[in-house]
Amino acid sequence: MTKTIVVTGATGFVGKKLCLELLLKGYDLKILSRNLNRAREILQIPATFLQWDGKSEVPTDYFEGAHAVIHLAGEPIADNRWSEKVKSSILSSRKDGTNALVKSISKCKFPPRILIGTSAIGIYGSRGDELLNEGSSSASGFLADVCKEWEKAYEGFSGKLAILRVGVVLGFGGALEKMLPPFRLGGGGILASGKQWMSWIHHEDLVRLYIHALENDNFSGTFNATAPVPVANREFTSAMGKALSRPVIFPVPAVALKLIFGEMSEVLLGSQRVSSERAVSQGFKFHFPDINSALNDLLRPLGKVAGYVHEAVKWIPYTTEEVFPFFSEARNLEKITPPWLNFRILKVSTPEIQEGTLIDYKLRIKGVPARWRTRISAWNPIDSFVDEQLKGPYKLWHHTHKFIPMKNGTLMTDKVVYQMPFGILGDFVRLVLVHRDIKTIFGYRSKVIESLFRT
Repeated sequence: MTKTIVVTGATGFVGKKLCLELLLKGYDLKILSRNLNRAREILQIPATFLQWDGKSEVPTDYFEGAHAVIHLAGEPIADNRWSEKVKSSILSSRKDGTNALVKSISKCKFPPRILIGTSAIGIYGSRGDELLNEGSSSASGFLADVCKEWEKAYEGFSGKLAILRVGVVLGFGGALEKMLPPFRLGGGGILASGKQWMSWIHHEDLVRLYIHALENDNFSGTFNATAPVPVANREFTSAMGKALSRPVIFPVPAVALKLIFGEMSEVLLGSQRVSSERAVSQGFKFHFPDINSALNDLLRPLGKVAGYVHEAVKWIPYTTEEVFPFFSEARNLEKITPPWLNFRILKVSTPEIQEGTLIDYKLRIKGVPARWRTRISAWNPIDSFVDEQLKGPYKLWHHTHKFIPMKNGTLMTDKVVYQMPFGILGDFVRLVLVHRDIKTIFGYRSKVIESLFRT
């Protein structure tokens, strides 16, 4: 029998990846969200979407018969300066939200037997060079107090409880997305002394750790969700520069960080050297144990220096046998491309698309005429295909399309790896224009595909 997992915080960048992996493993999902329309637009997966304001009790029928709950929800801590109002919202979203969740579960006739909760290594405070494990004492201060109240709120759950104390998550979103622009533009540098410890985790390892906690009965209690090798800020800065092939020569003094961020600067200036030995002892294996392997994976996709990644997911209620033929007809590319690009196919080298097919087309980018030649470098009906730019506006464009049978339909995934021309100048153009345009193009594509395959 298929097991149902209830997930909160599913629209965050970790939550999106976690939900996709859970679906690929065969679980059914119930998504609790404050904004159902936004959640459906962001996730576009076969799941049941249910309303929850993040602080009130939840109808018990949301949980009845579910196998487990994975609780990720909480206000971001680094989106705004910490006014008293912002701090109150950060605390309430964790303490009150978790209390309401646990209380609701306790009222179920057939409650989930597993709860995988989230906390943060902020519970330890800033501790210099001290090596911190799950038995280390908690600190005082805003973040530490939030984490203590957060973890206390889980105590009413009567089944298997695992709480992950998450470090700095590196992935396409979150902290890394905020750090990257100055580094890509050659303006990165150490923060303050550079001696403060940073305990981090690759987002794929964090997703795998949540699933490991879910699927292993002996994985209960509190665990540090950080990579085995924490780094000092100076070492992290050097690794970022190396992965991007950019200089790191602009240090930011502590006083500047305090002026810019106020009390929130403690997130950047605090030193936390955290051990993940307990998770390892329970059988978890990190794919990215050190900072160089993690940053090379994220910032050198396909081994390309300063490469970018764009990913999109779309589920439609048709089989792969019904869906794939639409994408095997080159002319259909015109149907799913925004009209403002003036996209037109000029020539296709083979009567039917196959490996090696060349497609020439023209388009307008911000009103400027451009020519593009694509080669189909892999063609695997009805599972996947890859197209690569041979000539065009990008230094690199490598687009992998996958079609995965799922829930009586097809999950289509797109992964584009691209590079900008002209070095730092190209990175600047990407920051202010291209990134937004690519998201808009894929958003348009998703809506057109939905209308074409509407039941």
